[in-house]
Amino acid sequence: MRSSAPLATALAAILALTAVTAVDAKPQKAKAPAASAPVAVPVFEQAAALRDAALKSNVAYDFLEELTTRFGPRPAGSESEKRAAEWAVKKLTELGFQNAHIESFPLHVWARGGPETIAITGDFAQPLVGVSLGGSTAGTVEAETAMFDTYQQFLDSKQDVTGKIVVILQPMAKASNGSGYGRMSGTVRSKGPIEAQKRGAVGFVMRSLSTDNNRFPHAGASTWTDGKGIPSMAISAPDAAQLSRIHAMQAKGTAGPITIKMTTTGIFKGLGTSQNVVADLVGSEHPEQVIVVGGHLDSWDLGTGAIDDGAGTAITMAAAKVMIDHDLKPKRTIRVVFWGSEEVSQPAGSPTSETGGGAFREAHKAELSNYVVHAESDFGADKINNIALRETDHPTFVTDIGNLLYPLGIYIDTKAVPNGGEDSGAMNDFVPAFDLNQDGYRYFDTHHTPNDTIDRVDPQQLNQNVAAYTATLWLIANTDVRFKLPPKDAK
Repeated sequence: MRSSAPLATALAAILALTAVTAVDAKPQKAKAPAASAPVAVPVFEQAAALRDAALKSNVAYDFLEELTTRFGPRPAGSESEKRAAEWAVKKLTELGFQNAHIESFPLHVWARGGPETIAITGDFAQPLVGVSLGGSTAGTVEAETAMFDTYQQFLDSKQDVTGKIVVILQPMAKASNGSGYGRMSGTVRSKGPIEAQKRGAVGFVMRSLSTDNNRFPHAGASTWTDGKGIPSMAISAPDAAQLSRIHAMQAKGTAGPITIKMTTTGIFKGLGTSQNVVADLVGSEHPEQVIVVGGHLDSWDLGTGAIDDGAGTAITMAAAKVMIDHDLKPKRTIRVVFWGSEEVSQPAGSPTSETGGGAFREAHKAELSNYVVHAESDFGADKINNIALRETDHPTFVTDIGNLLYPLGIYIDTKAVPNGGEDSGAMNDFVPAFDLNQDGYRYFDTHHTPNDTIDRVDPQQLNQNVAAYTATLWLIANTDVRFKLPPKDAK
């Protein structure tokens, strides 16, 4: 890492330039000419100084602490999500952002209606710990189980599951890049209940998409059924392991069929409203050229949404706030977005099907040709270890960003393809993405559980995230770099 003295000198020089670049510069009385005018600081040195300043700031943690303390869980379409958005607009304005406002959009709302239970009845009778999948139909069923070690085994099986509860015991692989989650969330959790219902099942139970051994179930969305599906639940990893042992005994002939009784309480509330929060740090030279960053403000209802995704909102906001705190204005506009309703499923093909990300894209479609790049922080608060970029013809940007981020332990992943997040990715056909990829090794220990609370956030690693976004945003905003969209046939 570079010595602190040059960085301190660079930061002092940046502050010396605020007479012409201050966000809220005020007219000053005429003064005698200085012996020498301040020397313009190269953009790289500015970015490096801001990077190191971000490492010492508590803005992100303070914001996250207040968000999760004031509002707790913020389910999509709920009153708490709405109040958090209203608070965020006021907070962003107080912090020095411009044009902070709410952009509302329609949403089909699902909510948990009350206590939920699941238990083995009859032989091996014992309670289990589970939670309804988002979008589950309410109901109480008691039936014999049809257990499968993997989801593929269920799909390949010719077993008659009519009138039974299908149970998928497949564990999730633990990986730093979260690759164990994507395939399973899109198949086991999303499609599993519908596939089971098609084959005559009356209920669906799956091992939580988690990598922990705590007796906490993980919530998450399944495909929207508008109340016409079957009761569907996720059980904790230890409870799934218990069923796996029973299943092994069945295979050996030392145990017979078992029954499960489950009660789910999901309510389909009809059409409601969610909202995106949008705020700007307006560019001094090219305000129409916009860089979009953010996280999603909604969360699941079990914890307080600290790592998913209060941290993402705090990180991206704080990155721009470092510039405000040093009275610096980027040449291009940096737009911070707190997206709404990322966590939920919606009716396929409906106007609400893409939730916050799609609503933002449609509301700003006329501007997208001027957007420079987008990114989203939505993978917790542990350290960033690499950056993925779209191709650029800029002669020095890739080298400069590599040198800027290297002191933070971040390298350029030349093989990774950036796609933004679940929300910002809705713009991928129009705006290039960059990804600052975090270490997600422990993310799915906590994700979507009651344990998603602020004590899981390491302030030092949180600040490393802020520093990485600060340096990257400043370099993009103050150069003429442009990134290329992927070829149409590559999508």
